[in-house]
Amino acid sequence: MYTRKNQRNLTSTEKKRLVNAFLEVKRSGRYDDFVSMHGQYYVSDGDEGPRVGHMTPSFFPWHRRFLLEFERALRAVDSSVSVPYWDWTTDNTPAASLWAKDFLGGNGRSGDRQVMTGPFAYAGGKWRINSRVTDGKFLTRDFGRPDDPVKLPTKRDVAKALSDPVYDTAPWDSTVARGFRNKIEGWGAGGDDRWLNHNRVHRWVGGQMMGATSPNDPVFWLHHSFMDLLWTRWQRAHPRAGYLPRKKLSESDEQQGRVFSLQDPMPPWGVTPAQLLDHSRYYRYV
Repeated sequence: MYTRKNQRNLTSTEKKRLVNAFLEVKRSGRYDDFVSMHGQYYVSDGDEGPRVGHMTPSFFPWHRRFLLEFERALRAVDSSVSVPYWDWTTDNTPAASLWAKDFLGGNGRSGDRQVMTGPFAYAGGKWRINSRVTDGKFLTRDFGRPDDPVKLPTKRDVAKALSDPVYDTAPWDSTVARGFRNKIEGWGAGGDDRWLNHNRVHRWVGGQMMGATSPNDPVFWLHHSFMDLLWTRWQRAHPRAGYLPRKKLSESDEQQGRVFSLQDPMPPWGVTPAQLLDHSRYYRYV
């Protein structure tokens, strides 16, 4: 078992080793495989087929396994590293430590929004965007989206979601108003609440974080490590609650075959949500 730390508590040596592991996984070609996988399993309400990664109860267990697979790739390069978490309720400005030039680099420049600082800048020659939905080959960011401003979620926003004692509810998609999963994933009703928590963070960072291939930006992993931690906190706050739906949906349910119940194997690994409810045999948070 290993630990996942708050990114603000990483030492300079830990940051350097983590960055080097990222770059080696990228050099090997495996990084782009992870990007493509996320894009493949980003299926929205309006699309056909199973919905396992987003807008669905399996949002948390699917991303937990996704992070574990990526973490294994990193640790095959350097067994001392793990995916730290970014608590964006505290480190909520462009001056936060994760955006330093010795770690993730900073905001994109004006105009094309290209990131020019840090080890993941295209100019450094080690981070080319290959799996993408746009034509750009360089990492982009647009902190806060000045043309259409958005703020990072607050502790109050997170507390509101954590206080919901129900994991998820029918129709198990982006439209549900009750349930921890959608309140954290962040599909809102519209207006100022259209994007909440997880989704709002993607929009605050901007650039590649806005699309289905969002793992192109290394901050994706730190963001989802925090998502995983919040799921753990919800489980501890509501020990009698659990993953829903527990049973396979009936054939009369329009979501049958699209939504994954507790014991349904999730692609592409064939593991069930039930197998991913407890992370303690793999890692702990500090």
